Amino acid sequence: MNRNTDFIPFARPDIGRREEEAVLRVMRSGWLTTGSETKSFEEEFARYVGVPHALAVNSATAGLHLALEALGVGPGDKVVTTPYTFTAGAEIIRYLGADPLFVDIGKESFHIDPEGIEQALKNCAGKERIRAVLPVHVAGEVRGMERILEICRGRGIPVVEDAAHAFPSLTPLGYAGTLGDAGVFSFYATKTITTGEGGMVVTRDPDIAGRIATMRLHGIDREVWNRYTSAEASWSYSVVEAGYKYNLTDIASAIGRVQLGRAREFLDKRARIARQYLDAFADRDYLVLPADSPGHAWHLFLLRLDDARLTISRDDFILRLRERGIGTSVHFIPLHLHPYWKNRYGLRPGDFPEAVRKYSGVISLPIYPALTDDRIRRIIEAVIEIGDSRYGPS
Repeated sequence: MNRNTDFIPFARPDIGRREEEAVLRVMRSGWLTTGSETKSFEEEFARYVGVPHALAVNSATAGLHLALEALGVGPGDKVVTTPYTFTAGAEIIRYLGADPLFVDIGKESFHIDPEGIEQALKNCAGKERIRAVLPVHVAGEVRGMERILEICRGRGIPVVEDAAHAFPSLTPLGYAGTLGDAGVFSFYATKTITTGEGGMVVTRDPDIAGRIATMRLHGIDREVWNRYTSAEASWSYSVVEAGYKYNLTDIASAIGRVQLGRAREFLDKRARIARQYLDAFADRDYLVLPADSPGHAWHLFLLRLDDARLTISRDDFILRLRERGIGTSVHFIPLHLHPYWKNRYGLRPGDFPEAVRKYSGVISLPIYPALTDDRIRRIIEAVIEIGDSRYGPS
């Protein structure tokens, strides 16, 4: 059999008839952009994670930008974050004229090291203005937040959670995204729930929520979406700031509301796949498995190769999986290895050794609700077949 005739993609959204019907309902309503559907989506999402404020935006990137702007981040400021993330998590700091202050990830995880945050804050005391800390819940796992909050709250520094991967991760502290001053979720096509493109900012702080509500739609001082649909609505509005065009459409929100209702179903399926991988790979000591931590959202399954035990590189391993009809990805190429970040801040690969070490051996395997048992078996068999054949001395 030519396995490429049955290629397993790395990611695929689970979209069904209910999502289709929701989109058609909005299309037939005569109102397609931000309106009552988006408002309902925000209210339902806020109830789900247990916060008073949820604000829908057209991407998690937009949400992170708005959250930091609402906290007053601006030129000359620094925001502590990790190099082990997608570039959006740092570029939004540059949007505001501020600079990221990168801190390496921990030895036992893919997450920013809390003690590294504390050291960075100590090093900058009295010299540089750190306005926020931006931890990233990589793969859907929440790690180190209790310590991060302790460090930051003791110094009055706000925490914005990049929870793009982490819905609906419920930890002993609460839902991911609700633990800091603000949290931002992604509804991109590959995420745990999707609107195609989109995101949500959540917060308990009414001032942050109010600022975001104004800035996400051109700096207008009130909701104006219904000014064309109600006989009582006024055409008048005031622009009070130079805002942005970051609103989410009702078409996207209609999909999101259905997906939100399926979130538990999706999480259970992802967790089941993760358990199959963990069980199947447990006795392969050339593989380093992700922790099955409480509340893991399993957006990604990050499998690491132990290069001391294998005679094959990570890149060749990915190529051999592809030859067997299996799509994979790599999360992430650390930011300081990219030309922009490297050149702007004079960074070297050795500046963040843990990020480079993890990146050099990591593979993201397919993990999504539509993955069938037959395809899961194929993935497991392929990983073991390739790994066993390349195990030990050459």
